[in-house]
Amino acid sequence: MVFTQINMEFCFLGTKLRGFSCEMIRAPNGFILETFSSIIFQVLFPYLLSGMGMVAAGLVANKVHHWNVFMDIKELLTLVPPLVGLKGNLEMTLACRLSTAANTGIFDDPQQQQKMISSNLALIQIQATVVGLLAAVVALVLETISGQKLEMSHIGVLCASSVVTAFMAALFLGILTICVVLGARKIGINPDNIATPIASMLGDVISLCILAGTSSILYRYIDQYYLFPGICFFFFSLIPLWIFIAKQSPSIIQILKTGWLPIIIAMFLSSFGGLIFNKTITEQKISGMAVFTPVVNGVGGNLVSIQVSRVSTYLYSWSSPGVLPHNMRSFCPNPCSTFCSSEINSVSARVLLFLVIPGHLTFLYLIHLIEGELKINLLFMVFYLIASLAQVLILLYLAEIMVRLVWHQFQDPDSHCIPYLTGMGDLLGTSFLSLCFLLDSFFSIKMHLKNSNMVEPGPP
Repeated sequence: MVFTQINMEFCFLGTKLRGFSCEMIRAPNGFILETFSSIIFQVLFPYLLSGMGMVAAGLVANKVHHWNVFMDIKELLTLVPPLVGLKGNLEMTLACRLSTAANTGIFDDPQQQQKMISSNLALIQIQATVVGLLAAVVALVLETISGQKLEMSHIGVLCASSVVTAFMAALFLGILTICVVLGARKIGINPDNIATPIASMLGDVISLCILAGTSSILYRYIDQYYLFPGICFFFFSLIPLWIFIAKQSPSIIQILKTGWLPIIIAMFLSSFGGLIFNKTITEQKISGMAVFTPVVNGVGGNLVSIQVSRVSTYLYSWSSPGVLPHNMRSFCPNPCSTFCSSEINSVSARVLLFLVIPGHLTFLYLIHLIEGELKINLLFMVFYLIASLAQVLILLYLAEIMVRLVWHQFQDPDSHCIPYLTGMGDLLGTSFLSLCFLLDSFFSIKMHLKNSNMVEPGPP
């Protein structure tokens, strides 16, 4: 272990003396030196793949929000962003923890690997069950505060649908994430670069499909009030089993005790985004909001999760919890150093920013091809791209600040930062997107009136 650490330090110092920045990534045959080109090569395909999953989720959302259950129980629309955002709270956090474990050598021991996998899966099932019910309650409260009249028959369907969706999506995506991390490590690719995008590739569309399917089925039995508490009770009765499995790992038990605040606050942030999403669709009658919201929120969450995962791995590789490296001592870094320096974390931030506009243009083109009835004019596209770039820029800078603060407090950035940032990404993305539609509508009306005034009246 000492010899490995000496080799790591020697390589790090040697490359710094030659004027390069590097990040040493553990692989079966040693350590891999990462560069701008290698990062973008590894990130690009999973990023585009996950974007296609988000486009699919947006198209699904555009279809299902016309279903009877969504038209009748409008609170389900408020529930969409927090439930879809659970992948940021749970699966992306899981991907980051496992990527860090793989890159720091914990997975080299098969026994440790098995304990890490089973205890992490049990942890996210507990979190999904609790947060799923809490998200439904928050959606009901927000709708009440906003003046929406609640019906008692809707509450059971909403709560049961939310718990089932959160549980089933967490189980499927958790297994998928584990397979991705193990596969990436086996073929020598840094899991930090691909685990979070691939985990989210199917996350949005699966969560939406489960929510739509479950709520539609339960809606048929809306008069059988006893059914919905029974469903919730069943999933909560499994929690002691998950706790027993999670106890295999002391670090997971610590997260289970102290890791609730980030995912709960993230759920609140996403729920406020859900309220904006709901009001924009139902009151402003902007149906395109359903198509673009999963894409904007998903891209922001994916990119910032990659950055957090990479910076966390960097800190675990070159420092100890509570001790920041010399180049990261400031808790409020200069934005120029965050995005323009030669350090590896700054290089990866530039790569992620570089991917925003080409990625969104690709996703917009896909949406235009598949959903031909949806009109995308040039003015809206400009607003949309500016909003998307601003969202990711803000998230990446917040990530740099938050990771340093969390590390300084002897906490794990993987578990504490990503939920906050993906929740903030949902709120920023939904707010910016709603603003884009409103600005586009305002300027379109203004231009139409101007053109009407310019037309001279014809002869009587």
